Amino acid sequence: MPKLAVIVASTRPGRVGLPVGTWFHAFAQQHGKFEVTLVDLAAVNLPFLDEPNHPRLGLYTKDHTKAWSATIAPFDAFVFVIPEYNYGAPPALLNALDYLFKEWHYKAAGFVSYGGPAGGSRSVAMTKQVVTALKMMPMFEGVGIPLVVQHLEDGVFTPNEHHERAAALMLEELAKWAGALAPLRP
Repeated sequence: MPKLAVIVASTRPGRVGLPVGTWFHAFAQQHGKFEVTLVDLAAVNLPFLDEPNHPRLGLYTKDHTKAWSATIAPFDAFVFVIPEYNYGAPPALLNALDYLFKEWHYKAAGFVSYGGPAGGSRSVAMTKQVVTALKMMPMFEGVGIPLVVQHLEDGVFTPNEHHERAAALMLEELAKWAGALAPLRP
């Protein structure tokens, strides 16, 4: 069974990303096409990129980079749970992506975005450019959650039928692409 990491990209105190990520993680497990792991960038706690060598070389000198590499390398696909900060992606996510290179190659990438009226769509557009440069295949299908606060109560995210339908479609595509891309990885 392919392995999927659900990566919660927001590290801010009081963030909405963890409740949304927790919902999607459980949904993906129930979907049944992947072995699913929740990865919280707040818990990973990477400093700003501090490796002396370019990530493409894989010559990591820091323990936190080696641990991050070991975390990411086994996965076949990723779903990034991302908010939008000033029309862009969260800095913690960009930093986490920049730390590694080959570990991301030829893997499928999906997005669960959330925010105000735009639902994080501009953050997704920005991040798709970045993951493409890392030789990942971003999915067209995704889950957008505009006005996310309307779906939160006591720190729990409650999806509607549209969110669940979109999540199922995205997971189906991720499964196809994860399988198709697997022969390209060493």
